[in-house]
Amino acid sequence: MTGTGTPLRVGLIGYGLAGSVFHAPLIAATEGLALDTVVTSNPERQEQARAEFPDVRVAATPDELFDRADELDLIVIASPNKTHVPLATTALKAGLPVVVDKPVAGTAAEARELAALAEERGLLLSVFQNRRWDNDFLTLRWLLDEGELGDAWRFESRFERWRPQPKGGWRESGDPAEIGGLLYDLGSHVVDQALVLFGPATQVYAETDIRRPGAETDDDTFIALTHASGVRSHLYVSATTAQLGPRFRVLGSRAGYVKYGLDPQEAALREGQRPGSGWGEEAESLWGRVGAGESPLSGGGRPVPTLAGDYPAYYKSVAAALTGTGPNPVTALEAAAALDVLEAARRSARDGVAVAL
Repeated sequence: MTGTGTPLRVGLIGYGLAGSVFHAPLIAATEGLALDTVVTSNPERQEQARAEFPDVRVAATPDELFDRADELDLIVIASPNKTHVPLATTALKAGLPVVVDKPVAGTAAEARELAALAEERGLLLSVFQNRRWDNDFLTLRWLLDEGELGDAWRFESRFERWRPQPKGGWRESGDPAEIGGLLYDLGSHVVDQALVLFGPATQVYAETDIRRPGAETDDDTFIALTHASGVRSHLYVSATTAQLGPRFRVLGSRAGYVKYGLDPQEAALREGQRPGSGWGEEAESLWGRVGAGESPLSGGGRPVPTLAGDYPAYYKSVAAALTGTGPNPVTALEAAAALDVLEAARRSARDGVAVAL
């Protein structure tokens, strides 16, 4: 580890959507971290990395990075899902702390094995569940903590898109080795959020469909969770939704909260914006509403200011964990609990039954 006041040097593996849009900009914006090396074999992405971060080194293979393990302080894995476990294992065995994009692994057992290896080596292993820092999620946590909704009864969460034509690529591949499909992609987010808000699940029911011509893996999926707390979560992830529903609809004993629209941070990062003043804020017209007995669409309830989204908080917490001044923001064991649910959902959809956890 580098000395006091010297930024921790980060090696980033993968410069596709996850690496270029999320990880690289957020690492570069974090005090105490320095983006040292980007690994990508794609010549266009290599040039993109150099253009966006002129001081960065570029490597074509992970092996080139691991050959310099003693020069680095953190490895971030933003490469395709099937590479997460082998690359994280190599990094940990090389003595390097690791951040892995979600899903950390294809199975909960693999995630727990990685967690055990990290603990054995005394190294940080953190999972990039960035949507714990979405604006609507932060606002909902605040409302629940303040008792604004009373006792939560039902949580509806939708991550829906209208993409009637498949885009291709490994995320939409039908090869099980690729760990593609919406259940593991967007499902990783909505399940993680549900578990953070309402605790462990005891039962899982799921429906997965392949709707689009030419699609190879699930593009329209529903997951129902029964939590040990008694809350029921209904989670929807879809690429085939012609009319988008509310992002959140949360019903409690005192009131409900309805929020439309996606957190603005991903769109801002895609457009090349970087964290700074006003980051993660949204217009008043997009605020959710809290009320009882009326529809929010006909003016029922009161508007609730949406807290600013804060993706930069994740890497700020990683830097603190690496320097011994804070906890791991998302542990591999937390990610394993979400994978337990995703594996149960896959079994449920295949067999048409509810699965007990």
